[in-house]
Amino acid sequence: MTPSARVQAAIEILDEVIASARDDGPPADTIVQRYFKTRRYAGSKDRRAVRELVYRGIRRSGEPPDSGRAVMLGVADDDPEVGPLFDGSAHGPVSRGDEPGSPARLIPDWLEPELSAHLSPDEWPALLERAPLDLRVNVSRADRDELVKAIDGANPTRISPWGLRLPPDSKVDQHPAFIDGLVEVQDEGSQLIALACQPANGMSILDLCAGAGGKTLALAAAAPEARLVATDTNRTRLAQLAPRAERAGAIVTTNLLDGGREADQLSDLNGQCDVVLVDAPCSGSGTWRRNPEGRWRLTPDRLDRLVALQERLLELAVPLVKPGGTLVYATCSILRREGAEQAGNFLGRHSSWIGQDMPFDGGRADGPGRLLTPAHDATDGFFVARFVSPC
Repeated sequence: MTPSARVQAAIEILDEVIASARDDGPPADTIVQRYFKTRRYAGSKDRRAVRELVYRGIRRSGEPPDSGRAVMLGVADDDPEVGPLFDGSAHGPVSRGDEPGSPARLIPDWLEPELSAHLSPDEWPALLERAPLDLRVNVSRADRDELVKAIDGANPTRISPWGLRLPPDSKVDQHPAFIDGLVEVQDEGSQLIALACQPANGMSILDLCAGAGGKTLALAAAAPEARLVATDTNRTRLAQLAPRAERAGAIVTTNLLDGGREADQLSDLNGQCDVVLVDAPCSGSGTWRRNPEGRWRLTPDRLDRLVALQERLLELAVPLVKPGGTLVYATCSILRREGAEQAGNFLGRHSSWIGQDMPFDGGRADGPGRLLTPAHDATDGFFVARFVSPC
């Protein structure tokens, strides 16, 4: 591919990403892979170059752009080497003329007031930087120090005692340690959510919004003799947990819930759980460095719905916690309404519950919980709070 053809390919991919974000379709990574499956003529250098152009464009465009062409014209405004590639050549983009590009903006206008007070503008660029690849060591079967030696480029994470960090774009899916279930891909911040639960053998632990089970498996590794129950209303995501648990050697009970009937289906656990983890559906704003087009998917109405769902899930969890037990609330979000405000409102409704600080030295105090951010902690953005029920 010529340099101009690479720019045109990026424009075409970006058009698909914009439409997918609008229609709640597949993520950008999936679209990039699908694009090149039908274009075998593109070599590995072409694919890397086009992918880099696509993500440069997404990262600089906080507001949903009009078109992929507008995004790449914005990139050309930043990079004098890209502008001349709008040359009208056979496989390249049409010449530019006076056509404007999308403006550069990290955070959508409407979201700025929603950010946590901790996030000053000088921290915003870190929200969009390329993320490293973090691994969680399966501590029930492996030693972190030994795996540091076994995996090229791996270093221990700073906060999590279970974590390893590799450079961005590292590949581990064919490494024996991954195949044998000794490590799982998991951001350090996500590991700290499991650590906040303080799992111990003999406990009954419920992961209420387990999804594909990343945090469930972290809990199982830390407390292999705990009783672990993982539930979710999403059949496709929950189905991914069983093979992952088998690879990790973890024993987990899964329970697919019907939306709206969760309380009835969970009634046999009322007052039985030492820990309930509510890793609630959220904006995903803490993962923008991995999914920067997530800024285009979020709307004020969608945020309102998510906040209401989080509140409902917290209320669903309350009767499940035994007297003196713990409810851990977490979101991969940097927005105050999904974090400190949501947690504060919970304590306002349940004045007999007690907030506790985290059993780790990361993040910053944010209302009754702690906020982890890329700039401050080198993790994805997470809010986490611990509440202890009255005895």
